[in-house]
This record gives sequence, structure tokens and C-alpha cells, in this order.
Amino acid sequence: MADYAHQCRSPTLRTVTPDAVAREYNHPAVGLNSPDLSDQMDDQYTDSSVSDCESSVSSDQSGAATSPFVGSGLMELQEGDRVHRLIKERFVSRLGALGGQVTVAGIHQNSYTGEAARARAQAFQIYSEAVQKKGGGDTPNVRYAWYATSKEGVLKILSYGFGYSGKPENNGLYGCGVYFAPDNHPLESVKSAPIDEDGLRHLLLCRIIMGKPELVSPGSEQSHPSSEQYDSGIDDLLSPRRYIVWSTHMNTHVLPVYVVSFRAPRCLRGPLRTPEESRKPTSPWMPFPILISELSKILRPSDLSLISKYYKDHKGGKISRHMLVQKVRQIAGDGLLTRVIKSFRTK
Repeated sequence: MADYAHQCRSPTLRTVTPDAVAREYNHPAVGLNSPDLSDQMDDQYTDSSVSDCESSVSSDQSGAATSPFVGSGLMELQEGDRVHRLIKERFVSRLGALGGQVTVAGIHQNSYTGEAARARAQAFQIYSEAVQKKGGGDTPNVRYAWYATSKEGVLKILSYGFGYSGKPENNGLYGCGVYFAPDNHPLESVKSAPIDEDGLRHLLLCRIIMGKPELVSPGSEQSHPSSEQYDSGIDDLLSPRRYIVWSTHMNTHVLPVYVVSFRAPRCLRGPLRTPEESRKPTSPWMPFPILISELSKILRPSDLSLISKYYKDHKGGKISRHMLVQKVRQIAGDGLLTRVIKSFRTK
């Protein structure tokens, strides 16, 4: 629901040049050392190559004549523009088999016209700094992410920011917040993007402040971080498909930067997994008995006994799975759990 900030006139947000964006799309992600927009593209879970998709995807040559955002304050990037090419290639190449059926009709850049838009951009930078300081100087962990919305939704978000209707997104699967798809997994957003009267779908490419994310289990009723140490949510520790920005943070931790408009088959059904998705399990956890067995080789007996107690409480219906997960994370730590789960998945 948000869009990328490319040419903000704010004195504290620097303009992003095509060369800076090129670096973002062609190198692995690194943390932001300063809260500006010249950091590098989030590519933590994929290789850094970008496929040449020009042969399989044609662009809408009518571009300027059919732009759905004329007079909206968005600046259309031209077909020959380097940033246009990089965003288009990365977007299509991450769609797997669906990429050959997608036509990118236009890419627009948020120009941050108006006092309210500039103020939201400044707020994003201020919160980036705050999250970095709260983390003891660590990176604020700013990521690129996709958000699906309608043409009208794009315009409302750019004008007023995100709105909260009281209804959690995605049927509240992971709590009350705004759900984004990581940059390298746009398929989830593509499938949920509505079609407008011109046959176009629209995705907002945003910067979001992740800070320290926490694992959120299906069925969660969260609407804010579970404690002060966390800032956002993810659905999987190793290979997330959803970033969750809580409803309390949606207009401070999200910065709209670009709008990608495209055409895709009306019926997006069947096996639309990317090659990476078809190879990887989607469950964020290994079976608890196996996890406990592996942790028994590492943790102190007292810690293992406590985890076993919580697991028995869960099996007996005394605590929820979400509570069990939180307790195990507090005792074992995310770093250790990630290593154990990764080791289990590679076997």
C-alpha cells in the first residue's frame, strides 16, 4: 500500500540516483548505517543476480498515453530509464513460471509533493534512527517489500497514508497489521492485487522498518510487538513470505517509493510457486519433539526442563502454540533456534 521515495525534497532525505538504485538491485543487502534511501536492496534470501527478462515480457509501449496516475504527483519512469529496467527485471524474474505471462505497463516514482507527504517521509527517517538507537546502534533493518492495492488505494495511501478499518488484513491470519511480501517474493502480492477497469494491477514497492522482527504464528491476535525488544513480525525465521507491520506502526515504519503497474492472467490459480518455493518447506518450525531433542545437546538441563514443561502445557491445552513459541524463543534465543532449524532442513 505504499510507494518508494525517490526524489523527496525534504532536507533530511537525500535524493536517490539511478546509480544508487542500481547498486541496490545488484548487491546483497546490508544494514543501513544511516537512515537515508541509498542503502542496498534486500536480497538476504536469494542470489544477487538479476535475470534478463526482456525476451519473455513485453512492455506496454503506450506508457505515457495510458498512464493511470496522470496528475497524481507520481512521476512516470520511462522505458529506457535504468531504474525502470532494474525494477522491472527483478520483479518479473522473481515470479517464476508466471513471469512469462506478466506485462509491465508502467513504473511510477513517488515525488513526495505536498507537505503531508514530505512530513511522512521525514517521520520514516526519524523512526529509522529511533529503531537503530533502541537496538544499541545496530541497523534499523530497512527492507524493500511489496504491497498489493487498487489504483484508488494507491492514490489514497499517497495522499493520506495507511488507514485502519478495524479489520485485520488477510483475515487476521497473522494478527492486526499491514502485510507485505518481501522483495524477492512478489508472487503473494501479485495474487492478491485487484484488477482495475483498464485491466491493470498495481503493486506498491515500499521501504519498511523491520528492526528486530519476531516470529508470528498463524491465528495470532497481535496488533503490536509482544515486547519492547521487537519492532515487526515475520511468518518464518529462515525464509519469510510475509512481513507484518503492526497497525500501531503503519504510518511511521512504511515509506512508499514506487508503483509497478502490470497485466497478468485474470485467473491466477494452480501451482504458481517460484523455483525457490518448490524446493523449500514452508513451515517455520520443525516438530517440537525433534527440536527438543536437538536442543538437549546444547542447552543446560534446567533450560531444557523448562522448555519440556511448556511443551507439556501446550499439549495439555494450558497454553497456546503462540505462547509456546514465544517461551522457547526467550529461553533458547533466535540465533540458536535458527541454526538448529536450518540444520534440520538441510538434512
